[in-house]
Amino acid sequence: MAKGYRYEEDKFNIAGLHKLTSTTVVPPRIAECPVQLEAVVEAVHGLAEGDINQRGRIVTFELRIQKVHLEESILMDGQPDRVDPDKWRPLIMSFQQFYGLGEQLHSSTLAEIPEHLYNSPDRERAMAVII
Repeated sequence: MAKGYRYEEDKFNIAGLHKLTSTTVVPPRIAECPVQLEAVVEAVHGLAEGDINQRGRIVTFELRIQKVHLEESILMDGQPDRVDPDKWRPLIMSFQQFYGLGEQLHSSTLAEIPEHLYNSPDRERAMAVII
C-alpha cells in the first residue's frame, strides 16, 4: 500500500518557497519560515532494537543546534533572543491533522525560572561556531 509520499528533486520550487544560504551548514534555509534552525547530527539512535520486525527500521536523530534565525516580527519586545508566543502561531500536526495554537490557558511556573539557569555547556559550544 502506498503511503502517499513521492520523491521531488526540487522541493523548494514545487512548494513555492525560496532558498536562503545557511551560515554553518550546507543545506539551505527556507526564506518564508519565521524560525530556522541550523543543526548537525550528533548521533543516530535505533529504536525497537528488541523487536526483530522493527530493528533497524526506526531511528531517532540527536541534533546539535548551531545557529538559530528568528524573524523580528515574532520576537518579544525588548528581548532579541525570545519568541513571543502571542506573535507566533506555528502549524502543529496532531494525529495526522493540522492545528494552530489556541489561547493561553494559564501561566506556567516554569516561565518564572530565570532563563540563564537552563543554559548548558552546549549553548557555549554553539556560540563558538565560526560564522
